Order: sequence, then C-alpha cells, then structure tokens
Amino acid sequence: MYRSNLPPTYVEGFHDLEAVKSMEYRPLGKTGLLVSKLSLGCGTLGCHYGKYNEEEAIETVRTAIRKGINYIDTAYWYGQGQSETVLGKALKGIPRAAYYIATKVGRYELDYERMFDFSVSETRKSVARSLKLLQLDYVDVIQVHDIEFAPSLHVVTTETLPELSRQVRDGKARFIGITGYPVSVFKECIEQCNIQINLILSYARYTLIDDTLCEYMHFFKENNIGVINAAAPSMGLLTNKGPPEWHPASKIVKQLCKEAGQYCQERGIELGKLAVWHSLQCPDFATNLIGMQNLKDLEINLNTLNHGITDEEEKTLSFIKEKYLSKIVEKHWEGDEISRYRKAMSKS
Repeated sequence: MYRSNLPPTYVEGFHDLEAVKSMEYRPLGKTGLLVSKLSLGCGTLGCHYGKYNEEEAIETVRTAIRKGINYIDTAYWYGQGQSETVLGKALKGIPRAAYYIATKVGRYELDYERMFDFSVSETRKSVARSLKLLQLDYVDVIQVHDIEFAPSLHVVTTETLPELSRQVRDGKARFIGITGYPVSVFKECIEQCNIQINLILSYARYTLIDDTLCEYMHFFKENNIGVINAAAPSMGLLTNKGPPEWHPASKIVKQLCKEAGQYCQERGIELGKLAVWHSLQCPDFATNLIGMQNLKDLEINLNTLNHGITDEEEKTLSFIKEKYLSKIVEKHWEGDEISRYRKAMSKS
C-alpha cells in the first residue's frame, strides 16, 4: 500500500489538499499508476440505473476528483454513449493531469443482435467514438468489455486485444485491461494472450455474498496484474433500495437481500454503506470502483472510506450476515446471462 501526500495526479490550486492527503493510493499492477483506494464508477450515468440529475452528476464527478478520487471508469455500453457524454461535460476545464480515465470496447447496444462486436474494425471505431464523446485525446486505460460474451476467447486474443495494442502504440490509450463476470475467464485470457494485459476489472465478485475473486488473487499478483474490484453493492442488490428489475440474481437471493435491506432501513442504516465498507477492508485490490450518481452517494462513500462504520452499523452487519446473507446458497449468477444471450442469438 502507498500513502502519498502528493500523488502524481495532484494539481496545486485545483485539488482539496487535505482530502488528497487523507486518501490512500495504491499501485495499479505494473502500470506505474497510483490509483485512489476508492474510484468513481460511471455505469450509473447511463440508462441502467434509472434517471438522475445531469447537473448534479457533473458536479459529483468534479467534486470526486477535487477530493482525491483519481480513477474514473466508463463505457459506451452505459447508455449507448450517455455516460461518456456526461463525463465529457464534467471533465471539461479539469486539468488532464488530475485523473486517470478508463473506457471499454466490445459491448454496445441493448438489442441482442447489436450488443457485442469484438472485431478489429468495430474496436477501432469504438475507441475513436469514445474519445470524441469524452472530448479527450487519449484514455489512460482501454478495456475489452465482458470478454465472456465473445464468440470465443480466440477472437479477443487475436483481434480485439491486438487492435487495442495498436491504439496504445498510436497514443490513443496507455494501458490495456479486460473486464467480465466469471473470474476464471481472466486467467484463461491472460494465459492465452501474447498482448500485455495490465489489469482486470471484476464486478460483484467480492461482496457480502460472494468472494470468488479471492480465489484468483495469487495468479493476478504473480503476473503483476492490477485488480479493480467493482460493484461492492452488487449492482444495487446489497442496498436498502434494492436492485433494478434487470438484475440477474435469483428470486431467493433478491428476497434475502431485500429482507437484509429492510432490517437495515428500520434502524436508519444503509446496507449499501456496509457493503462498500466490507470491500474496502481487502488490501489486495488496487481500487474499489463504486457507482455514484449524486453528491450524497459521494459523501457517504468518502465518509465510509475515511471513518469506517459505527459500532451500531457493525452490529447490524454481523446480524444480517447471520440472519439473512448466510442463507444464500447461490452466491452468483455465473453463466445465466451468457445462456440467455446465446439463446436469444440462436433465435435471431
């Protein structure tokens, strides 16, 4: 772990100096980047998590960076460019040296037939389009989005990743990553590929109900792969509000998490805060990527990072683990989404 009073992204006159000093920064694999322990996920700025106030979202992004959060993640998939467009507006006027930003290629439209495309030509178009929407000359990280949905990993390793390597060569990106839900697919891809993969983004695999990511940490460390742990609240599942309708968890899992959320709510406690705190305790991740739409979410997450949880919250967490979450047998939905996608494609 690294603590730095002045990380490389600190810009005098822009940042809140005391907030930056209190932030913990960690190495992102062997990229040389030092990233904030808490980072800003912008999937919530698309269409998948309901409506939000764009002006407040823009201010949330700007405030997060001023407070020392220096890693931002987005994708065209989040609202078919909506997230990238809002980010482009938010980043305007902010010193480029003050943040690192990542986007993705490979996953695009809501319609199944146009949802994925891992080809060289589409990858090239996607990078150019994302840069245009973000109003940037380059991104720090370019990732292949949800590699498990590719026709085969061979397509990813021989078409998508080599094209991303060319984009790095041409100065459009600095480092390459891969994202997905099954953790095993990261290991398989890294072992098969002769392109340098700098980092992986794993979502909802180190939470209050699933710790699968831990099983692969030795491999990632051994290969100097930076690990980004995303979606500690499991895409809304582990919150008082509950998940969006499209959430792939089973009915029984949703019900048990709902009961845990209701128990928390009755005591004036937010389950999502407990979920974030849980993920923040692991020292193995470069950063914990949390989706935030508004200033309230940002304030809660920064407070959790800096001050932890109260004794009452800790007691509540222990209770819901034993009473509700320990009853969850199906801790993940691995394979379900792919199965639905393949079935839909076979009918088209």
